[in-house]
Amino acid sequence: MENSSKTMNMLPGDEVRQLMWRYTDRFDIQMAVQGARDVARGLVAKLVADGQRNTHEWTEAKNALYQAFDDSGITAAGLDMEFGGIIDGPRNFALALIAYELAWVDGGAATSSLVNNLALGPIVEKGTPEQRARYMNLCDPAKKEVNGKVWRGAFALTEPLPYVGVDTGVLSGRVTVAEWQEGKEPLLKVEKRGRFITNMQVADFVTAAVDTGDPRIKTSCMVILESSDPGVFDRGTATKKQVHQLSNTHDPIFSLTIPASRIVGGYTIKDGVIVPNLSHSEIIEAVFSKTRVTVGVMTAAKLLSAIEPVIRYQRGRFRGAAGVESGAPRYELGIQMKEDAVQRLADVWGTGEAASSLGFEIARAFDELLPIEKKAREILEAQGAGSGRAMMKALKQPQADAIELLKLLQAPEGSRDEARIAELSADPLVQYVRLNAITNILCPACKLWDTGYGATQLREAVSLMGGYGITEDCPGFLFNKWVDAQLEATYEGPEVVQRRQISVTMASPVFQEQVRLWIAELCALDAKKPGHGFAALADAFETWQWVYEFTKRTKDDAGKLLGNGQRHGVVFPLADALAWLCAARSFVADVQELAEKGPEHPVVGADIEGYVNTFTDLAHLQIGRTAGEVLRISGELVYGFTGTAAEADAEAFGKLVAKTSAALAGCRLAKDRVARDLTTIMIPEALDYPRV
Repeated sequence: MENSSKTMNMLPGDEVRQLMWRYTDRFDIQMAVQGARDVARGLVAKLVADGQRNTHEWTEAKNALYQAFDDSGITAAGLDMEFGGIIDGPRNFALALIAYELAWVDGGAATSSLVNNLALGPIVEKGTPEQRARYMNLCDPAKKEVNGKVWRGAFALTEPLPYVGVDTGVLSGRVTVAEWQEGKEPLLKVEKRGRFITNMQVADFVTAAVDTGDPRIKTSCMVILESSDPGVFDRGTATKKQVHQLSNTHDPIFSLTIPASRIVGGYTIKDGVIVPNLSHSEIIEAVFSKTRVTVGVMTAAKLLSAIEPVIRYQRGRFRGAAGVESGAPRYELGIQMKEDAVQRLADVWGTGEAASSLGFEIARAFDELLPIEKKAREILEAQGAGSGRAMMKALKQPQADAIELLKLLQAPEGSRDEARIAELSADPLVQYVRLNAITNILCPACKLWDTGYGATQLREAVSLMGGYGITEDCPGFLFNKWVDAQLEATYEGPEVVQRRQISVTMASPVFQEQVRLWIAELCALDAKKPGHGFAALADAFETWQWVYEFTKRTKDDAGKLLGNGQRHGVVFPLADALAWLCAARSFVADVQELAEKGPEHPVVGADIEGYVNTFTDLAHLQIGRTAGEVLRISGELVYGFTGTAAEADAEAFGKLVAKTSAALAGCRLAKDRVARDLTTIMIPEALDYPRV
């Protein structure tokens, strides 16, 4: 451990989380979190406890969620400040925290709060100024008296096609020209069927993806539909979900006539053809690049919410039984007397912490990227390189500069060229390239690992409750959270979509250099604080990078290149391994932030050693599991396709495996300590929800 035998006395509260997740100085975000928590542990928990998840119907009781979202500030958190918002500046991180708080109790409620932001997403990200003003004003709870109500939105991308959700480029919805009078705005006919569309029961507007069905409209686009538009706005039948019942989901049908000004992002007319400024895929890319993070965070919240209920169940398991007296170890510890129970719970805890750290890191990164991206695009457009090949050519030098910056940062402190580092760091195009390379990996990695592996660990949490885990009154609603996670793993693209994006973007030379910087940083941290697994994580990253390069130059026995992008049996496992690595690294970074900033904190400063010691062990545990996954996947790829690797490759790989394995020294001892800590951590007498 660090410098003492102190351990965590209580599970982390707000002050610890604000330090780890870096919002101690953001009062606006803290208030948004508190508002979401009050709704989650009050109304939402009561709805679940009262059995509202047991019906597919959207009841009056469920509908009360929207008023609660309005009253607490949750709705306004998704709006720009000039349109009634409450978060100053980029708000990806704030929205992720709100989703976390709601999902701590119920994933469906979290989805209901987020879908309005998803519906507004195309408009906020790519809409015209008029579109942004109209729909954010209509969604502002403070303007309810003016508008007559608070508008709700839905997002309609998927359609009732075979294998729906796998390929977002396949659209059956069509837009055609309904009427185009000389000198007047064209009227468009939109035909669209949606599938599994959330918020349709209450939606006043829908942002829908459609393909062109008319030679007078050049490309696909996204359009804004309103419930009062002439034609058919059929909300459709309710989806008979077995999960997320606190969100309403339908299969709607639209056949509407709308003005061309409803094309998201606007349009131009060229040679008698309507040319949307943005295709539907360009808009979706901008929206989904961020909203996937909140879904990952929702599953992470479920994992961490499970720790206290399981501790309570384990300790109280034998109380009341004959011969089990107060004060006896069997009375005080119950199942926690057995090593297996607490060690398995430690694994759930480590997964939840790493999943949360990864989700909140990428949310903060998107907030950092937003102003930089805006500045970079202004520069590129001034150069006449706003898109396409011109942009790629213009970014060639910034990419080289970004790689140079990352190389310079790998040098030990005190021997760096600080002047050059400062020069490159001040270049918006360099920062744009670097942050894009990072977010292009961390975002799908968060969605893939948090919801995919997170769902597996939620099953483990349920199993730790024994038969109690599958009952309706299970503390913490763990069974509900487990089954809800199965849907979250599919939201905004199932695992295959995330693996595909990672497998493409991990080829970026800028990202590969970023990996080398992460390795250097972990090695430097290990030199300062040896014995906590940081070297093992660095070695696991190095092993992953070596295997990646190996697949790019090696052919299988049939003469086919292993690293071909369509060789999913190779590149997808590499994506999985990278997601494990990114999650562990994010967790380590959060623990170091706590260790650095915690001692001076007026509330947690006195207890900081205990928190840091237990979290350091928990991160060490997670590093051990991560390195094990990387070594397993690496061995299968190096030997599994080629039978035997070339002698030089076999020797190099063997050294990396041996080095990484040796660096795992102590990781199981760290797990033992975390397991013991779980037997002494104090918890309240009862869960603080539902609040009645």
